[in-house]
This record gives sequence, C-alpha cells and structure tokens, in this order.
Amino acid sequence: MSDIKEKLKTFSQDFNTKLEQYFPLPNGPEKRVVEAMKYSVMNGGKRLRPFLVCETAKLFGVSTYPTAALVSASLEMLHSYSLIHDDLPAMDNDDLRRGKPTCHKAFDEATAILAGDGLLTQAFELLSHKTLNIDANIRCELINLLANAAGAYNGMIAGQMLDIYAETAPKEENNEKLILHIEEMKTGRLIRYACEAGAILGKADMDERLAIVNYARKIGLAFQIADDILDVEGNQELMGKKLQKDEAQGKATFVSIYGLDKAKEIAKDLIKEAKESIAIFGAKAQTLQDLADFIIERQN
Repeated sequence: MSDIKEKLKTFSQDFNTKLEQYFPLPNGPEKRVVEAMKYSVMNGGKRLRPFLVCETAKLFGVSTYPTAALVSASLEMLHSYSLIHDDLPAMDNDDLRRGKPTCHKAFDEATAILAGDGLLTQAFELLSHKTLNIDANIRCELINLLANAAGAYNGMIAGQMLDIYAETAPKEENNEKLILHIEEMKTGRLIRYACEAGAILGKADMDERLAIVNYARKIGLAFQIADDILDVEGNQELMGKKLQKDEAQGKATFVSIYGLDKAKEIAKDLIKEAKESIAIFGAKAQTLQDLADFIIERQN
C-alpha cells in the first residue's frame, strides 16, 4: 500500500508542475476568473484520474509526457469544474474542499460559477489543441467520450441531477438500482473515461478495452462507496471537508440502505472483480491492481 501511495504522490507532484503552466494570468481585471480557476485546479487532490489515464496508456506503450499527460490535464480541468459547482450553495453548500475554502468562499459565488464554466471550456480547448499530436480520429473519439461522460444524458450531470432528486424522493425509490445509477454516473463516469482514454490512446483491441472498462466501472463504484463510508466514519481533518452531511441531507447512499458493514463488503467485492478484469494484462497491470486496493483503503 505504501508503494502505490508513493507512486501517486510522485506522479501528483510532477503532474502539478506541468498543470500550472496552463493558467497564465491576463493583464486585465478578467484575470480574477483565471485566478479562481487556477486556485481550484491546484488546490491539492490525489490526481487519481490523471494517474489512471497515464497508467492505462502505459499498458499499451504510450508515454506519459506529453501525450497522456495532456489528456489527463484536460480531464482534471473538467473534474475541477464539477467540484466547484458541486460545492456551490445551490448544490452541496460546502465551505471546505481539501482543507481549504471552496472557490465561492475564497472568491465569490458569481466568480466561482464562471471559473467552473471556464474550466469546462478549457478542458475541450486543450483536448482539441494541435499540441496534442495524435491521430484526428483518436482525438475526436476522446472529445466525444469526454463530452458524453460529463453530460446530462448518461454522464456526470445526469448523476448529479439524480443525486438531488434522491434527497426528496419517496423512500421506496431509494433502492439499490437508483443508488447504482447515481454513483456510476456521478463519480464513475469520469473514472471510466480516465481508463478508457488510456486504452484509446494505446489503440487497444476490443477485448482489452472491454477489460479496462470493466475495471473502471468496478473501481468507480467502489470509490464512491468508500466516499460514502468516509462521510460516516472518516477523519474530518484528513478529509479536508465537513463530514456526516449525507445523512443530514437525506442523501441516498449504499450506507443508508445497507449499513456500514454491508457497504464495506460490497466495496471489497467490487475491488476483487476489478482486479480480475485486468488479469489478462499480467504483471504490466500491477500498479492498476495496487491502485484498486488503495481505492477502498484510503483515509481521504
């Protein structure tokens, strides 16, 4: 476990150095929104999704820099936009993110909304830029896949909408099927994109890509279940945000349906299945195997 944590830490430090270059400040007063964008993107985080892009791409011989890292930077911008908006008063109304004031607290609500919009736009600008020197068909597939993963039909926005709906839905509707649907889309879709993007960059065949997608879906759901568990019994200082909000807000989670012990059991089963999915890659996938265990053993 210490080895994968060290790999994540080293990757994060290197990736952050590269990521910061995408936020040069304008000279005019509009620089405030860029400052807010940079503040949110550079506000810590494990860089799990970028790490997944790069590690999956490595399975197929794709180098991290510059190719996989550029795709990762695009994804991290989009992910950060979602966190800014998720923290807003109209959504989860959070004051802290990773132990620091959320964007709307550090700046103001209007600037935070614009910063989220700016990061969403910049994500696709970066993914479509000529500096990402890849085949046009692969580029278009990545753009389409990211838009779908973030979208309102079968992606992150749909998951957020269902999450809001579940707060006031009749109790009989807060069943496993609804929770699975929420958690696979809200958190799982960007994790799936991260893994699938690496496979696309590596021109994986159909069986390889299916194995990667199965792995991603399992760890994505396990990641969200682990978050639900940490909301109940995690260390608030380590988490860097207010805990025990899910129950207070009436949110439907695996913990609220099954209780802590059963939720932990489900998460462990998902990780076992995830690791089995990528066994076809042998020793090349050891880091991804270790990362799967980290998903549910992490403390923040």
